[in-house]
Amino acid sequence: MIPIQPDRFLEDLHALRRFGASGVGKGVQRPAYSPPDIEARDWLAGRMEAAGLAPRFDPMGSLFGIAGERSLLLGSHSDSQPEGGWLDGALGVIAALEIARAAREAGGPAISAVSFQDEEGRFGVTTGSAAWAGALDRERAQTLVDSDGVTLAEARAAMGARLGDWLDPAQFTGFVEMHIEQGPVLDRTAGKIGVVEAIVGIRDMVVQFEGQQNHAGTTPMALRQDAFQGLVAFAGLLNTRLAEVVTPDTVWTIGHVALHPNAHSIVPGRAAFSVQWRDGDAGRLDRMEAIVRDTAQEVAETHGLACSFGPMLGVPPVAMDAGLRAALAEAAEAQVPGLWRPMPSGALHDASNAARLMPAAMLFVPSIGGISHDFAEDTDEADLVTGLQVMADAVARIAS
Repeated sequence: MIPIQPDRFLEDLHALRRFGASGVGKGVQRPAYSPPDIEARDWLAGRMEAAGLAPRFDPMGSLFGIAGERSLLLGSHSDSQPEGGWLDGALGVIAALEIARAAREAGGPAISAVSFQDEEGRFGVTTGSAAWAGALDRERAQTLVDSDGVTLAEARAAMGARLGDWLDPAQFTGFVEMHIEQGPVLDRTAGKIGVVEAIVGIRDMVVQFEGQQNHAGTTPMALRQDAFQGLVAFAGLLNTRLAEVVTPDTVWTIGHVALHPNAHSIVPGRAAFSVQWRDGDAGRLDRMEAIVRDTAQEVAETHGLACSFGPMLGVPPVAMDAGLRAALAEAAEAQVPGLWRPMPSGALHDASNAARLMPAAMLFVPSIGGISHDFAEDTDEADLVTGLQVMADAVARIAS
């Protein structure tokens, strides 16, 4: 067993929270490449060095603490949402630091740590780990633009001389990421640990209905070609039809709506809206796509509207490595017998990119109320320590 020190782990976790502290509860504001993000990375580099790890920044600004030999890699990310919680990503980074440090103090096994850059998507989706893993073209990455029109290359320049070369993934035997669940399942079932079976795939596209913009007072209801009413009908039908092909873990969302001209006294002539769906089975994602398209076309014909579709975006499902999952499950049963469960991850994580390069797995701890991406995000510290203990136990099993 690796002799972790829970108090030291919690002290470092709270110390990291101070970089970009929001002033609201335990919330943080530490977007990628912002001054708080860079200050946090400098602090982490110092903590890694003090732990006997060699800190190395790659060209994206992801920070690795290298054990100096072929090693297991642990970690997550330390950037946050614009209004984020103190644990999302940070938990996995500090857990990696503590386990790597404790293992080194005990004379092994060799454990390296990482904090990937821009997991939260200021410039895309898990940008730092995607570039490292080859899931994102590294030259194209520099041209990505955030919501304020800043390119990644411009933002990255703030890291200055810290940036180094790409690290060879062949030096790592695998990747394990500890994370908060960011959902309500463990919290509602009094579970302590989730062992992730797969990270779901995502499909996302924009659908547009186009009708006839007209006067809201003089156009009879029966003669309207109201694009928004088309959207309303589509949403209701979609829920009914998708329910016939999905599982309890499948989710779908209409998350962004733009009406034109978006005025009180005008029948909307155009409604553009996003439709996103997530599931761990690629075939099911395909069936859901067919339902989305067929339902939109049917509603358009019924309401006298034109229908068009934007480009399909998304990522495929990624299964976690069976051997690493087994080690996590054995450790969970040893530490909290009967209080763990296998489960999917409905959110994307850096582990999905690492899995392109090496065996990868994930461990979840509960999120109070299922809240994340919010200043109110939190987890009982006893549950954080339990997760750390399970992680350390699993790492010892993997190393042996």
